[in-house]
This record gives sequence, C-alpha cells and structure tokens, in this order.
Amino acid sequence: MPKIKNIKDLEKLRKEILTKRDPNKPCIIISSGTCGRARGSEPVISSVKEEIKKQGLTDKVDVRVTGCLGFCEQEPIIIIHPECIFYPNVNPKNVTKVISETVVKGKILNELLYVDPVSGKKITYEHDIPFYKKQLPIVFGNNSKIDPTSIEDYIAIGGYSALAKVLSSMKSDEIIETIKKSGLRGRGGGGFPTGVKWESCRKAEGDVRYVICNADEGDPGAYMDRSVLEGNPHSVLEGMIIGAYAIGSNEGYIYVRQEYPLAVKHFSIALKKACEYGLLGKNILGSKFNFDVKVNRGGGAFVCGESTALMTSIEGRVGEPRAKHVHTVEKGLWEKPSNLNNVETWANVPLIINKGWEWYSKIGTEKSKGTKIFSLVGKVNNTGLVEIPMGMTLREIIYDIGGGIKGGRLFKGVQTGGPSGGIIPESLIDLPVDFERLTEVGSMMGSGGMIVMDEDNCMVDIAKYFVNFLKDESCGKCTPCREGLIQMFEVLNDITEGKGKEGDIEKLKELSWVMSETALCALGTTAANPVLSTLKYFRDEYETHIKDKKCPARVCKALITYRIDPDKCTGCGLCLKQCPQDAVSGELKKPHQIDESKCIKCGICYDACKFDAVVVE
Repeated sequence: MPKIKNIKDLEKLRKEILTKRDPNKPCIIISSGTCGRARGSEPVISSVKEEIKKQGLTDKVDVRVTGCLGFCEQEPIIIIHPECIFYPNVNPKNVTKVISETVVKGKILNELLYVDPVSGKKITYEHDIPFYKKQLPIVFGNNSKIDPTSIEDYIAIGGYSALAKVLSSMKSDEIIETIKKSGLRGRGGGGFPTGVKWESCRKAEGDVRYVICNADEGDPGAYMDRSVLEGNPHSVLEGMIIGAYAIGSNEGYIYVRQEYPLAVKHFSIALKKACEYGLLGKNILGSKFNFDVKVNRGGGAFVCGESTALMTSIEGRVGEPRAKHVHTVEKGLWEKPSNLNNVETWANVPLIINKGWEWYSKIGTEKSKGTKIFSLVGKVNNTGLVEIPMGMTLREIIYDIGGGIKGGRLFKGVQTGGPSGGIIPESLIDLPVDFERLTEVGSMMGSGGMIVMDEDNCMVDIAKYFVNFLKDESCGKCTPCREGLIQMFEVLNDITEGKGKEGDIEKLKELSWVMSETALCALGTTAANPVLSTLKYFRDEYETHIKDKKCPARVCKALITYRIDPDKCTGCGLCLKQCPQDAVSGELKKPHQIDESKCIKCGICYDACKFDAVVVE
C-alpha cells in the first residue's frame, strides 16, 4: 500500500474501500474482546468461518470479528446485519443453524434470542434490547462497525478525517480552542478541562514536549479503557496525533496496564498500519509534522495510574508520585512539558474535530459535557459497559439499562469512582451522574467503575475491602498514606471481627482527615472516601457492629451464627452431606443440629437447605 500523502489521497482511499462494500450484504458480527474470549468467542469464530466455507457462502456473507460490544455477560454475541438480529451466549453448536436458517433463509431462531430479565420477553433486534436503548454510544458505538485489526475498516467509517482536517486547515490555537469550547474534561478521574491542559502544555517553556495516553486502568471492576483500545485502537491513536500537533509534540507514549495483552496487541497493530499508510511517523499526510508513539507496559502497580508516578515508571524508575507544586504540563516526563490524557479522553477528540464543539457541548450537563462510559457491575441484572450522556440519573442507569437488582433484592448502594470513590445510598438514586454531583455527595467520577450493591452487602466490610486494596497498593513514599491506611484497615478489621469499641468511628474520621489533608498524591488524599461515605450514609451499620456485635447484612463471619430451626427442618440431610467440616449432625427425617465449635460459617448449609430451616443470626 503506497503512503497517503494528502487529504485527497485519504478520501480517494475511503471511496475505494466503500465501493467494494455492499451495506446490504449479510454480515455476521462476532464480538471478541477479552470478555468474549473468556467466554468462548474464539471457537465460535472458527466454527462460523468453517461453516461459511462449507456452505459455499464465502463471497455472499461477510464475517466481522470485533472488540467488546458492551453487553459482556451475554458474550459471545453474534449480530446479523443489516437486520441487527441479536443472538447472545452463542456456542459452536449453534453456528450451523444460525447460518443455514437465519443468514440464508432469514428465519429467526426463537430459542437463541435474548430474554429480558425484567419482562421475560424474547427480543429479536439489538436496538430493542433495554440495555442498549437509553445509551448514547458516540465513542463505544463504532466497536461493532470495525475489525480492530483493520485500518481499512476504520478509514471506511471516517477514520483519520479529523487528522486530515487539522493538518490541512487548522492552526494549533484553533484546535485547542475547539477542545476548550467543547467542554471535554479528562475521563481518567480528575475531570480537568482537556483544552486548558493542552493550552498550558503548548505554552510551557521547552523545545521538546511529550503526549502520553494513560491506559493503566487499575480500578477493581473497571475495564472501559481496555475495551476501547481492544475494539477501536485507531480512534485513540488519531486523538493522540491531533493532540500532539496541537501542543507541538513529536513523541508520544501509551502506558498500558500489564494485564491487558489484547489491548497492547491491537494498539501495536494500529501503530504499524498507521505508519505504513503515512498516518504516523515522518511527514504525516504529506505535511511537515512528525510524530511517533511508543508502547510502555505497566508494572502492575495501581499507583502508576497517577500522572507523576506513571511518568516516573516510563523513565525506568520505581513508580512513585511526586509533589504537585510542579505541574507535569511544565515539567513531566524527563522534566519536559508533558500532556497526559486517558484512553477515553483521546477517543473523544476526533469526534469533536469532525462534528464540531457545538455538537459535543449540547450533550451532557452545564459543566460536564459529552458522554461517559461506565462499567456497570455487581448485583445488577445486566452487567457490562454502558455509555450514557452526562446527567443521566443513577436510577435510569441501574434500573432502565441495568435491568434492576438480581433476584429481586433491595438496592442498597452503588460505589462509583474506583477504590477511592464513595458509596451512594438508595436515598440518592435519582442523583444525576456528572463530575460535580458525584463529588457533592462524597463520591467521584473516577475512571468509570460503577459497582451496584444490594441488601446482602455489609457496608463496613465493603469499606474494609477498598481500604485493604489501597493499603496494598500504596507506594509507601509518604507517611500519611503508608501508615494511615494500615491503621484504618486495623480499625475496620477489628469492627468486622467483633472487637470494635467506642471511639473507633471518631478515630476513623481523624485518620481520614489527616490523610486527605497531608498525603502526597490522590491515592492517599482520596483513600478515605469509602470510609467517610459509608459513615455518612450507613453509620447505623457501624454502630450495630460495635455496640451490638451484630452484622445486619450477615456478612462478617465473627458476628454471625448458623443454627437449624427444628420446626422447619425435615431431616433431608442435604446440609449434613455438604458441610465440609462435619459440623452438622442428625438422623434422617429428624431435625438436625449445627455444632458451633466446628462451624466455619461458610454458608454452604444455608445455600443447600430447600426449606429455609438454616437460620443466620
């Protein structure tokens, strides 16, 4: 392929690609991101290709292997275009029938259709599924339209036209002003105005500047950036090139989490193809602009998601943060001006350049523009990635898109913002989701994790879990974080083990204040959020643990006991057979008993009993 030398060459290539494609031709889309592969998408892909060849349909039916399509719990997913027939949880055994009946004859296979967990109805088409209906996938939506390893697919949907536009007709100041007017804010957690950051880096003293993409997504339950990189790597790369041109950078880095091999693979392919096509490297699109990107694998440290620690890690040193009195836009990587944005932020840039800042600024709220991708996980019926306009309420996200709480349980709270975020209670379920409102209630946007909890979650235990995570991930450089998290965990652990005492709540508050006011980086200053938010909204649970030595949610093992109600026990023996500690005794068809001295409180007897005879107190 000869290199594209100008905007005319790019448009000519785009037309050539589209001329060879028939939008009405049947196309089998198979999702195969990390989530899809974990659930068996690769055998499905092999079966589809073999069956297409076997039935002599190679020239009549296209097969497109994509990245994640969002509805992760329904993987592997097959969508048949142009009708958008949606078949979830497909396995190789279904493939022959899908191709011979649906693709060839147009027959809908009712037994393979998606069943809505709320209504119980079978739904045929992708756009009719409640999970997708209220979403606004401007960033994530293109995943279904492209093979992430094909630059031609990306060019076909308008890829690199934004880059061509800025190189041919926009000056640096004009690009930065466009991003500023759009209202785009960093999607990595801080929410800092992107255009303002670019402008500061552009004006910083120095001849060398760096552009960096933060793909070190370490929050438990969050995988938005991974899926964007796996499914549409060129959108991120194009955004980085535009940003580099705007600030005057010729060298960039992408710092990718070590546990993201597929994202690294797809982005590396994108780099190679972009270079071959003249869209990366020297004299991009025939201009005098040069830019290259290097891939840097993360070291498995959560703290390296922090900007200064990330840059220190790229330099080959231990990933530790530094004081913020010197901004990275002035002295960042190797003490040079550096502009760091996360994956989702970069992916928004081409959209804004192509569609205009006016279009983008109309989406969202007054101070939080555009959309946000969240990983909706936990005790919710529909788990996966959702892209929604800023300002949508938690109720709409959890119930309309998420399908409500599993098993008809009661909604108790939702944790947003990763381990440094807060837990928002049921009383605030109508809260609009944007940067300001989440911060006001003691949580944060973070990178976009959203963990839903029900009545069976203990909020003291949840706070302990996140504090323990942060304790282990602290770099240990500053005393407030290093020692404060250890002390905070010990207090929480004592409370959950029945050793809580008067004054523990006050001690937790004092530790929280010291850490938030004196820690070196955001890991330490925000680490107390899970504790403070649960104290604010669920203080009664703490008091019950401390004063009554009881866990209302029946989670903390030291504070619960199992017994068998003799009036309900039928003597079926299921609990006795399944108990791993031989703690259950009794004769067949007679009430059984539990020996508390042997019981490890694993809950197996509770789950096994079909007569509600096992009681947790």
